[in-house]
Amino acid sequence: MTSSVTDVDALIAEQHVIDSPPAEWQSIVELAAFMADVPMATINILTADAQHQVAAVGFDAAICRREDSMCRLTVESGESIVVEDARFDDRYRDNPFVTGVIGDVRFYASTPLVLPGGEIIGTLCVFDLEPRVLDATRTAFLLTLADRIVDVLGLAQRTSQLAEALARTEALRDELHRSNEHLSAFAGQISHDLSSLLSTVSMSIDLLDEQIDALPDPPEDAKFWIDTAQRGSDRMGAMIRDILSFASLGGSLRLRPTPLGGVVKAVALDLGIAPDDPRLAIGELPVVSGDAGQLRAVVQNLVTNALKFGGEDPRVEISAVEDQDAWEIRVSDRGVGIDPADAERVFEPLERAHPELPGTGIGLATSRRVIESHGGTIGLRPREGGGAEAWFRLPAANT
Repeated sequence: MTSSVTDVDALIAEQHVIDSPPAEWQSIVELAAFMADVPMATINILTADAQHQVAAVGFDAAICRREDSMCRLTVESGESIVVEDARFDDRYRDNPFVTGVIGDVRFYASTPLVLPGGEIIGTLCVFDLEPRVLDATRTAFLLTLADRIVDVLGLAQRTSQLAEALARTEALRDELHRSNEHLSAFAGQISHDLSSLLSTVSMSIDLLDEQIDALPDPPEDAKFWIDTAQRGSDRMGAMIRDILSFASLGGSLRLRPTPLGGVVKAVALDLGIAPDDPRLAIGELPVVSGDAGQLRAVVQNLVTNALKFGGEDPRVEISAVEDQDAWEIRVSDRGVGIDPADAERVFEPLERAHPELPGTGIGLATSRRVIESHGGTIGLRPREGGGAEAWFRLPAANT
């Protein structure tokens, strides 16, 4: 590939090889001088108008005009050059590095630095003030070192890119954390305000119900509409509580070894399910790394859903399967099941697989928020033999 000097200059500037060359390059030029058995070696970067010695051994690095550079011919030809005595080489006999104006170079060998795209940005150069011969083995070694110089540059660039990406990720994480805090505060304030308004509405409905009951001849459909209003009020209250839970859970974690057996038993107690209740069968459950309070909210959501969608005689089973350094927890029911096409959609806020059944569509979205904040995954699938199986994966406590 042939690149213009302007294009190469742009690459050199973009990769900062002149103002910030990789520190490892100094070790490479020292090795080059040792292997060639010469006192001096350098890495030269050539721009449109200058040669920059960015790493050197045996002399002080400097900058010279491009037209004075001996390595200009190596860059322009794209081939290695080895000269036993530059005084007797027509290409170099009048060069200021040979005549004594800048230096008194006699032995000279240089190898081009070729980037993966074919661009040549400079050379690895070794030289001496005395004539000498460089055998084939040492010449080949210089070619290898030139390749390593380019490799180190690529590694330095990737490291810099990773550092920049990490900095951006940390900034986004901090911004997300601030956003979550603001969301939680906002949701808390809105929920408080809406709850106060809803309490007034519910109280008014109750008073209206009492007044209608006291009438000697109440309207026939009045009771129906009051009951409808009360159910709507109750549903709105549940939705407000769920939205607040969705906004506040999953943010700040207190990770510690958490026995899931104890979490499930606490959930069963909250739901009024006795240890011998046939509706809930609890298998052997592991200890995982997690926030007990937030995992309790997940388990309660999943068990409540399984009971709700489990039909007239619900049977819910909770089990665990170990997979490498993680545990998959399964909550299975034998109810109405789940269409595979809905298995992902129902984890979105306010989405429901069975709109005809009660619910707000927030519980699964909250559960996903919590599990993903733990570094885990969660899903829903049809259960073999009928029903549905909710599952989530979490790291084991010792990982």
